[in-house]
Amino acid sequence: MNEFLMDSSYFGLFFGLFAFWISTKISKALKSNLANPLLINTVIVILCLLVLDIDYETFNQGASHLTYFLTPATVALAIPMYKQVELLKKNMTAILVSILCGIAANALCIFGLCLAFGLSPEVYHSLLPKSVTTAIALGVSAEIGGVSSLTVASVVVTGLFGNAIARIVCRIFKITNPVAIGLGCGNAAHAIGTVAALEIGEVEGAMSGLAMVIAGVLTAVLVPLAAGWM
Repeated sequence: MNEFLMDSSYFGLFFGLFAFWISTKISKALKSNLANPLLINTVIVILCLLVLDIDYETFNQGASHLTYFLTPATVALAIPMYKQVELLKKNMTAILVSILCGIAANALCIFGLCLAFGLSPEVYHSLLPKSVTTAIALGVSAEIGGVSSLTVASVVVTGLFGNAIARIVCRIFKITNPVAIGLGCGNAAHAIGTVAALEIGEVEGAMSGLAMVIAGVLTAVLVPLAAGWM
């Protein structure tokens, strides 16, 4: 099977797109916040690779082409930000304070959990940058002595979890301010959280995109300081 699929450079690309299409159909049918298309897609791909005994390298040979769209998709987030530029200026102080608090809360939670469960400093360093995009997280993790594979896994899980529970958390705690919703999604769950924010509204998406960018930059600067705690 692997030898046959290796001859097709685009197997992973079309399989990944088809799996995501199926995931969106399932998500719409279930009509649940927990039935997130990204989470369902991940489960479908993993199960299919295991059942069909397909190596990840074989799948990724074609699926890696999807990453070419990551940069333009990220740049496109500037559009809703530009449309809400006056709102951004008006709330700039609150935005910066919120993002700094989010970064501090993330570091303190990771530190406390690692102490509680007796995890090694290497694991601690790998988990610290879990709430920013993968590209930044990997750079920060490598700088402070983390394990890249663990960092990538924590970033993906954080994003998927944040995306799935964003609406639920807002409903439970009665968070209705669009600025607060957007900042929470982008700061806690980076790009995948921003997807959830965009589904809620344009203002939420703009704020989430801004939070994701600023949090990424500040994390790269501040996390190495928190790394010295353990």
